[in-house]
Amino acid sequence: MARGDETCWTMVQDAAGGDRGARSVFARTYLDVVKAYLRVRWRGSLLADRLDDAVQDVFMDCFRAQGALGRVDRDHRAGFRTFLYGVVRNVALRHEERAVKRREAPPSSFSTDAVPAEVDPLSRVWDKAWARALIARAAARQREWAERDGEPGRRRIELLKLRFREGLPIRDIADQWAIDSTQLHGEYRRAREEFKRALREEVAYHNPGAPAAVEKECEDLLALLRG
Repeated sequence: MARGDETCWTMVQDAAGGDRGARSVFARTYLDVVKAYLRVRWRGSLLADRLDDAVQDVFMDCFRAQGALGRVDRDHRAGFRTFLYGVVRNVALRHEERAVKRREAPPSSFSTDAVPAEVDPLSRVWDKAWARALIARAAARQREWAERDGEPGRRRIELLKLRFREGLPIRDIADQWAIDSTQLHGEYRRAREEFKRALREEVAYHNPGAPAAVEKECEDLLALLRG
């Protein structure tokens, strides 16, 4: 998890320079996103058996000398999410082309490859996987803060879990906890604000820039998961 004024670009720069610690953090940060995308892209295909090989190729492409991370433009307006998507998509294309040459898959198996990257329907799969990853990291950040606050903080985390995962109304949770519902509404508001702050910090880490851009990215991530 980021600290201080670090950004994902700090990690990317260090990983591109060969820093083993940064490379380890990079792999842990993006592994689930890469896997989720390739798993959906190759669902029902023989290439599903090569998922782990493709994931390894993605990170090899990123880390090798003169590799992808060394070419990334941190000022590119599309941001790192779009850049990494391009790397993963190119690796997927290479595996698909090899499968066709080996006659393991018909040329028509991967029809989305003919669609430009900016309108590729699978890009939405990537965006959703990215959203889930960032929201999970924001939740972990919030839990870390909650631990510092002791029992009240842990209770706010449990409150969010009951409200969103279990779908319980606040009044039912108040009855269950034998607490005044007005007081619990106040705790719920605080818990939500803490999560929003954690998400803003996580998004800012991956998208350093103007606060307005960070706010919009937060809204877009939540909208992706609602959709």
